[in-house]
Amino acid sequence: MIEKYSVRTDLALEEKERFASDNVEIPGVVLEESYDEEREIRITTVRIKTEKGAKTMGKPVGTYITLEAPNMSVPDEGYHQEVSEELMKFLKQLVKEDKDKEYSVLIVGLGNRQVTPDALGPYVVDNLNITRHIIKEYGRYAVDEQNVKLVSAIVPGVMGQTGMETVEIVKGVVAETKPDFVIAIDALAARSSKRLNRTIQIADTGIHPGSGVGNHRNAINEETIGVPVIAIGVPTVVDAATIVNDSMENLIAALETSETLRGVGVVMQGYNATEKYELVKELISPHLNGMFVTPKDIDDTVRRISFTISEALNQLFTL
Repeated sequence: MIEKYSVRTDLALEEKERFASDNVEIPGVVLEESYDEEREIRITTVRIKTEKGAKTMGKPVGTYITLEAPNMSVPDEGYHQEVSEELMKFLKQLVKEDKDKEYSVLIVGLGNRQVTPDALGPYVVDNLNITRHIIKEYGRYAVDEQNVKLVSAIVPGVMGQTGMETVEIVKGVVAETKPDFVIAIDALAARSSKRLNRTIQIADTGIHPGSGVGNHRNAINEETIGVPVIAIGVPTVVDAATIVNDSMENLIAALETSETLRGVGVVMQGYNATEKYELVKELISPHLNGMFVTPKDIDDTVRRISFTISEALNQLFTL
């Protein structure tokens, strides 16, 4: 059953969970978890260490750090500041910095600014402190902080707007500006609706733009552009099958409390998570299989989260 199981998700954590639900261990994949009760932030690190593990997971060898913060969708400035600080801490771990050398970074805001759920990357770039041109032109004394790094940024758009693969644009910019590494920000797709706009994934493996919604573009990673790529993503959409599947879970819970229909609930409960999802995909209308759903307050939420991520990056580049 697992071999047939194809779910729309960009989160390594959810890929790992689907095997755990079937009690399947994945050789070469390590899972580490921690929970900050005070700030209600759960950190899950998935380390894919072998090519066999990468093939099973459908993701490249590398480290995937997931921050789950249920209150991230709430307009609480103090809480978002705490999330920014946590995010900055993990980004610092992934940045392979040479302390004897001043490094430069290129920020790539992936996505379509005209489509709100896909506008996270461009919005993050809007809020960044861009310094490369100032330091190149006037020297380091022109910026307030002596430790400020050389930061440049680009919003390459999408293929429908430019007629070019995003990786072609990024590769050209990298060849001209020669950054030490790239940080790519993109909106993701999730398997679970509870993770929408409440989760941030950081990976040191680069990114495949559009993969979560089935638009498979060429990867942006060290192999394709020549420098290390750190990816930051937030799930902003789920597919229609996920919504129906979540509703079915609630129905099963309700059936179990009913005296007359309890038997039906018991039968449905016999299916594991993989089988339930496959059943839902077979039952829903073919017209719904290509539909993706986003919360109604996505405009405010995406802008708020973009500030959270940009603040973490601005802090990182002044250390």
